[in-house]
Amino acid sequence: MKINFAFIALVALGSGCNSSKEPVADTSSSIAASSQSSASQNAPVVASDCPHDGKWALCSIERRLKQSGFVVKRVEDTTHRAGFAVKPAVFMLGKSRLEVFFYEDSATAARDAAKLDTLTAGPIGKPSQWGATPPTMIRSANIAAVLLSESPRQIERAINALTAGPPQPGSLR
Repeated sequence: MKINFAFIALVALGSGCNSSKEPVADTSSSIAASSQSSASQNAPVVASDCPHDGKWALCSIERRLKQSGFVVKRVEDTTHRAGFAVKPAVFMLGKSRLEVFFYEDSATAARDAAKLDTLTAGPIGKPSQWGATPPTMIRSANIAAVLLSESPRQIERAINALTAGPPQPGSLR
């Protein structure tokens, strides 16, 4: 059996280099502490004063659209739309336009939506009030929304973002 004296000398030299009189810390516990502190730094934090009450608010709509990859630009518009009891908040999503009608509660939104033709997003039996772009009606909780877009991808993303529902009580986002 051959003994590798160079290896033994290297190990002995390495263990003798600690000139500190303090004991060497256990590396497994320092790694665990380090990973715990980084995990707590990565924990989601609610950084908004937007309500989490199961109803949509302007801030929660904007945040959800941004989280869905839209570049959101709020547009001041006081247009009243036929068939809707409230005036919309208007957003530009690139070349697309989204009008969101906020109601006090979901029952009021549902009553208004029941009077609308979902294909024209307007009063039943009346021509479209949205111009050449076909409207897409979206209903979720206390909102009714109309998206004007030529992009099937944007339509799908907006529908998914809004029909996922508003922030719920106790949720982090």
